[in-house]
Amino acid sequence: MSWLRALKETARSGLKVERRRLEPLITVRAGAGLAIVVGVSLWLFGPAVAASSAFGAFQAAIATFQRSWRPRPVLALASGVSLGISTFLGYLTGAHVVLFLALLALWTFLSGLSWAVGPTVGIIAASNVAMMLVTITLPSTLLEAAGHAAVIAAGGLVQALLIVCFPVRRWGAQRDALADALAAEADYARRLRHDPEAPFDPAPLMAARDAATVTPRQARRRPAELHGARGLAERIRPVLASLADPAVGVPAEGVERDRVRELLAAAGEVLDAAARAIRHGRPAVLPASALAALRTPDTGAILSGPPRRAATRLAALLDDVVETADPPSSIAGRRSLLSSLSTMAGHLPPAVTNHLPPAVTRTRQQTGKPEPKPTEQPTEQPTEQPTEQPADQQPTAQQDADQHPTDQQDADRQGDTGPAVTGTTALPATLTSSDTQPITLSRPTVPELAPVAARKMRDELAESTRESAVKRHAFRVTVVAVVGYLIGQALPLGHGYWAPMASVMVMRPDFSQTYGRAVARFGGTLVGVAVATGVVQLTDPGPLLSGALAVICAALTYLLMSTGYAVSQVTISAYVVFLLGMGGTEWTQTVPERVVLTLVGGVLAMLSYAVYPAWETPRLRTRLADWLVAGGVYAATVVHHYAEPVGRHSTDVRETLLTMRDARIAWQDAVQRAEDEPVRHRGLSRAATEDAGHALAEMARVAMLMEAHLPDRGTTPVPPAALLADALRETTERAAKDVREKRVPDWDPVRKVLDDWDGEGLPDRVVRRGGRLLLESLDELSEALDTNTPAGKSKHDDGPQPPEGTAAR
Repeated sequence: MSWLRALKETARSGLKVERRRLEPLITVRAGAGLAIVVGVSLWLFGPAVAASSAFGAFQAAIATFQRSWRPRPVLALASGVSLGISTFLGYLTGAHVVLFLALLALWTFLSGLSWAVGPTVGIIAASNVAMMLVTITLPSTLLEAAGHAAVIAAGGLVQALLIVCFPVRRWGAQRDALADALAAEADYARRLRHDPEAPFDPAPLMAARDAATVTPRQARRRPAELHGARGLAERIRPVLASLADPAVGVPAEGVERDRVRELLAAAGEVLDAAARAIRHGRPAVLPASALAALRTPDTGAILSGPPRRAATRLAALLDDVVETADPPSSIAGRRSLLSSLSTMAGHLPPAVTNHLPPAVTRTRQQTGKPEPKPTEQPTEQPTEQPTEQPADQQPTAQQDADQHPTDQQDADRQGDTGPAVTGTTALPATLTSSDTQPITLSRPTVPELAPVAARKMRDELAESTRESAVKRHAFRVTVVAVVGYLIGQALPLGHGYWAPMASVMVMRPDFSQTYGRAVARFGGTLVGVAVATGVVQLTDPGPLLSGALAVICAALTYLLMSTGYAVSQVTISAYVVFLLGMGGTEWTQTVPERVVLTLVGGVLAMLSYAVYPAWETPRLRTRLADWLVAGGVYAATVVHHYAEPVGRHSTDVRETLLTMRDARIAWQDAVQRAEDEPVRHRGLSRAATEDAGHALAEMARVAMLMEAHLPDRGTTPVPPAALLADALRETTERAAKDVREKRVPDWDPVRKVLDDWDGEGLPDRVVRRGGRLLLESLDELSEALDTNTPAGKSKHDDGPQPPEGTAAR
């Protein structure tokens, strides 16, 4: 992309105004906190102290609007206290230019490195540097400086107290994240009806996981409906995919496919109902059509093998989702979806009803209740969790495998010719719950966060400047802040701090945000200063009216912050004009200086990135290689569990999946940033980037399908799967090196293992078919990276064909 086009695109993105849901109650609370702080300070101490306290309260409220899963009072208090400390240290060195520049350089460099901890910390740190440049000009003695720092911190304390005393939508961010994840899966289920290989973006699930990571204090206070639903959503996704995909499920057309479409539609409606219940804290209202689709006994007669097992497990997971989503007060009156499974079991052929789990059979024997007839609706309500058996009554793993054959064993009995309607498929291990248990994800407290943040910043310093965008950003913003301060002081305008303040506030570790924010800040400043100047000229406000107008502008900033950076800069610019007017500064002294120095700061920020950039385009191959390694390890781990069955509760599968997701998100973020960069193609073309990403996404999807059918403990092992797992792990590691060094990887070891596969007499239907599909996705990756392969021609078109019975992609 050329520089002209890059500037055009970034300017357009910076000036973009988005339609977002506004938070008026939170805005009123934040504005009230600012009004209290400014009013009390103005009454007790005068305009100068009131201006300092306003900066603290304003910045503390800004911090609470950042996307963070930490409690809002903690964010407000941390912002206010850190700004107070920054202001006091700045005043101590303000009289000595050399000392102050050294402090400014150190503080700015640390704020740049703090982006390694997270965007919220980086934004708060950058704001502290910017506000420090303003507030150190207000006091005149050491005692006054300490007083100003104290009232700045008090502003953050007031905002924190208001959040505690007047909460608005407690746990609202966590509720929204979990509801978004369930809604994304509902949409996924509906798309699978028409496209069995529909893609799924794991970002909502990752956001829900971040939201579910809580401190010990939060874990004790978290609402019951936020427990466990995220883990259930994680397990529902592979079940949905395995139910829909013809490779391991039902044929593409026919009666079975129609039934699967009905189940997917019902799953989407139930997940949407659960999402609404969690978002608003109300009981879930389940649509009658979805309940009818899930309760019909036809599933057991139409589906067989892995598809029926997936359908039964899906109903159990959906029941757990609804039960978890409902507030505790509404659970007693809710009819469990699992009662429908008992009805369906009563309509299955006798060979299936004989395979009911021991817990259900034993309960019926103990109560003397006969097996339900096909037209009989069981009246007993299932328990929430299965009762634990005494040690002498618990079946061994082999006995359990014999009584409840897995989908692998069932497929082995059927052969590899596709699903058939039989009565030998077992129901899940229990009809009373899914096999998901809530896991508490721990987040460090604020005191515990300090060493974690220090370690991350130290790691960034240890990275080379070529590889670390955060480290380059820290050096870049430090030089710009110092140079901007010197230029501002040299210009005969006054308020020279506005130039470095504008630079620090707009600069980000990536190109598009820096340039977009620079344009948005200058445009917003022009509009905001013009409006505020017109109001001042018309009303000639005194200190009280100026303070009131400043509070109104701050409240508008809070309200409209999510709509775009340009809009927030309009209200912030007006806020600063009224706030300085409250301290006695005439608008003629601030308006020209603010406009000119903001332009100078924005130009410095843009020039710095052009001179010392951190482009993502040359690093795309590295990001792709990282995703390939993580995906290969995940697929190999899943495949290995077919050779050594340990059941679904394997932590290594979960850990490798999360690592793969992190690598995928890093790749997607890099691709998005690279799209707007004004650099020539130096690695991957746009077409190769798209095709390679699609190939690795397909590889992850196939591994997920295989994960959905992991054999239970005690199932007959598949020894060839161990060879395939080793080949996948070793070959993807070698291929990642080839990708980094601009070579086309080959997958001959994986192909040889599959060609030599000897699975006679083994339940290897899913793993062997999945291995073929994994190889196809890896071949697609090589084709995407091979610039010599003609379009539409595969380099393996003349190679060995998959054996009969494997799915065509």
